[in-house]
Amino acid sequence: MNHRLSRRCMAMAVAGTLAIAVPGHAQDNPAEVLELPQVEVIGTSLLPGLGTALRDVPANVQVINSGDIGRQRQNSVTDYLEQNAANLTVNAAQGNPYQPDVSFRGFTASPLLGVPQGLSVFQDGVRINEPFGDALNWDLLPQSAIANIQLIPGSNPAFGLNTLGGALAVYTKSGATYPGGALQLSGGSFGRKAIEFEQGGRSGKLDYFVTGNLVDDKGWAEHNASRIQQFFGKIGYQDRSTDLDLSLTSANNALHANQTLPRSFADNIRQAYTYPDRNDNKLFFMTAKGSHFLNDDVLVGGNLYYRDYRNRNLSSNVNDNFGRVDADGNVDTTQGFNNRSRIDQQGFGLGLQLTLSGELAGRKNQFVVGGSADIGRARYTQQEQAAGFGTDRGAVGSGEFALETHAKTRNRYYGLFFTNTLSLYERWGLTLSGRYNVARIDIRDQSGTAPELDGSHRYARFNPAVGITFNPNRELTAYATYNEGMRAPTPIELTCANPDDPCKLPNSFLSDPPLKKVVARTVEFGARGKRGDAFSWSASVYRTELDDDIQFISSGGAAANAGYFQNVGATRRQGLELTATRTWGAFALSARYGYVDATYRSSFAVNSPFNSGADANGAIAVQSGNRIPGIPQHSLKLRADYEFTSRWQAGANVLATGSIFARGDENNSDARGKVPGYAILNLDTRYILRKGWDVFARINNVFDREYASFGLLGLNAFTGQGRSFDLANAAGEQFRGYGAPRAIWIGTRYSWM
Repeated sequence: MNHRLSRRCMAMAVAGTLAIAVPGHAQDNPAEVLELPQVEVIGTSLLPGLGTALRDVPANVQVINSGDIGRQRQNSVTDYLEQNAANLTVNAAQGNPYQPDVSFRGFTASPLLGVPQGLSVFQDGVRINEPFGDALNWDLLPQSAIANIQLIPGSNPAFGLNTLGGALAVYTKSGATYPGGALQLSGGSFGRKAIEFEQGGRSGKLDYFVTGNLVDDKGWAEHNASRIQQFFGKIGYQDRSTDLDLSLTSANNALHANQTLPRSFADNIRQAYTYPDRNDNKLFFMTAKGSHFLNDDVLVGGNLYYRDYRNRNLSSNVNDNFGRVDADGNVDTTQGFNNRSRIDQQGFGLGLQLTLSGELAGRKNQFVVGGSADIGRARYTQQEQAAGFGTDRGAVGSGEFALETHAKTRNRYYGLFFTNTLSLYERWGLTLSGRYNVARIDIRDQSGTAPELDGSHRYARFNPAVGITFNPNRELTAYATYNEGMRAPTPIELTCANPDDPCKLPNSFLSDPPLKKVVARTVEFGARGKRGDAFSWSASVYRTELDDDIQFISSGGAAANAGYFQNVGATRRQGLELTATRTWGAFALSARYGYVDATYRSSFAVNSPFNSGADANGAIAVQSGNRIPGIPQHSLKLRADYEFTSRWQAGANVLATGSIFARGDENNSDARGKVPGYAILNLDTRYILRKGWDVFARINNVFDREYASFGLLGLNAFTGQGRSFDLANAAGEQFRGYGAPRAIWIGTRYSWM
């Protein structure tokens, strides 16, 4: 047997019933499988390898390929996930459509520094949660570069630090698997204009792929315009034993936000509470990854990366101390502040992995062992300028910006891991894995005025996992799994943990007590199956217990983004997922239901003065069993597709989400009640004019429902005539983050080979 044929056989052995067809491309190297348009192999390790056949994965993994994304023509990858991924919800805490909070099973990946993160996101094996606050900037991920997405639930230690509730693994396109090109133009509501370009090709052993996106969006509200500029390029080399890729992702985006609104402002949800609020995000991200077969049974893989991310933020905030008299008898007459912050951070790292495929005690076995190192450095500065508010609540600065904070942070994450998948019998499989993590975090004051800020922190733990699968036939898999994960506090959490001195986010660093690491333990039982190509289903139940969970506790002031981080003891997320997909000729229907019961399991007290259940000191008592704010218990997603003719297709998404408690209502007793649930309908259609050329249209929120997906309790400082500044008569209210009204977009796409 020659090398090429033997490796093809090995790939089939790993992938089980994997069957892949790629026009114009032969699968020469099985280590390239995760870049293909359609896969049934799961990347259960981060570094280049063979992956694991879905039938041997003890988890309810969701796989989304580029064809799924392309058919619906969503505006962003988060829009697609919101409407199609089970048990995943999105909220509008930032007030910008390109910077949402994404929550899966009650764990979040968010661009907002005030949200404790629990969901890891990877691009070609590199974790792209930013080192400074573990935040995830969704606007930096170009949708047109995505080959497939794998949503892997649980506290799987194979995905390293800070993976508490799951991992979202994104694999990008290559010219070998996506030859040809396309040009797409679209526009419509809110003044949105977009252009997208991609081109890929292969010549011998070399291939290339490039794509770019330009979006100019005036915004659905008065002050939430966006400008998106994204680029992704990859060059690759591949022969029978070696696969190498070098890629570049870059972006230059300007994102305005309109903040949350008090309910008394709900007569016009397009207005801003205060402004300006702007984030400028720039990215330069290079990765090199490769794999090489030492022989038919041994594969070595690795990666290197460098990531340079720069953020410039300008935000307007109300002065909570307005009207107060200091010890010298001076009255504070400053209505608010313009806060200007800057984050310059660099991340770099490497990993090495060895995959051994063969037999153990006469049974098929795959063993993977490796290590990784991830280093992150950040320089943070914040300046503050006194400001007053105009009649439209725009913050008008007076005087110069004064330096408030200047600090440097460094993260060093190291890991050693292994995973072993053994076919116990013909129908049974056993997976054992583990990872030893070490996290070192250093913080140093650079201003010369806050030496108490300096600190060094170390966290370490070994996290195990075990899973078993049962495959009575080729169309049914049952599984059970137990896994553990660890999250180290981020620099921003470590420096904002004092309830007596809450921080404004973007953060003003303080000298605060250290936080404990978070440990997650997940157990899951489930099954999945199919009946031919017409019907597939899955069902799972899960429970994740967290020790020393970290939550951001709102201080409840007029600066609604002020608060502090705190270990709140034990918390729990438990629930179930149900999915089913059925086709009848030209008609296809899918349904996805998720239930999340997210609760505190420890009692503690927090400061929330505008909660109607607060005591005279503004404190509330949280009891075991209280629901965690911001997490809906129920979500339902329906998708219908119909092909009227071979040229004309149409689809519809129904998204229904349950109610949530507002942040600041951790005891679930505020008299204002919960933020209500909602249901919206979205439509899309595509018509092929001729081969390679089509036109398409989308209508989001068809019935123009007014709905909110986020809430918090705060002080409304604009209660004067015409909603002018009047902090003396301010009242506590529930603030809400609203979703976009009805929108229509049309476009055209021309593709060539």
